[in-house]
Amino acid sequence: MRRSRGALTGFLLLILGAWGGLIAFVGPYFHYAYTPATTWTYTTDRLWLEILPGAAVFLGGLLVMMTAARHVAMFGALLAAAAGAWFALGTLLSPLWNHNVPLGGVPTGATVTARIAEQVGFFSGLGIVVVFLAAIALGRLLTLPPEATPEPAEPYSADTAPTTVQPTIG
Repeated sequence: MRRSRGALTGFLLLILGAWGGLIAFVGPYFHYAYTPATTWTYTTDRLWLEILPGAAVFLGGLLVMMTAARHVAMFGALLAAAAGAWFALGTLLSPLWNHNVPLGGVPTGATVTARIAEQVGFFSGLGIVVVFLAAIALGRLLTLPPEATPEPAEPYSADTAPTTVQPTIG
């Protein structure tokens, strides 16, 4: 498979993975944050809901973009899709293991529009776009023709050699 086959979608997944993993740490510089709204503050919530899925999307994008092996690129696309789904659903599912309290904090925007933009940019919208791009990458990989495998050579025994037939005249 040509490496350029997934170059654009892989690159976009790299960017979105970096965004998802880092926005919680640099967003407060621009008043775009979830609580705690301080820069470079690590919490376990950020690990499970932003850092790990961001790293998974980044790795998936890297695999899609860089590998020439079809099965590795498919794994990368599936990894990115799963992480994108986690971005979109993680905050909704987190009360299941956190005593009915959602993880991730609350948006700190001053207006309703700013809070919606933070929700979309941090979690749900980011996850939807990642799943969409990963699905495009996976679809492109699935529509490739099967890779050609060489036919195994017929074994020759030591006492038999291939013979040629000479035409007879006459």
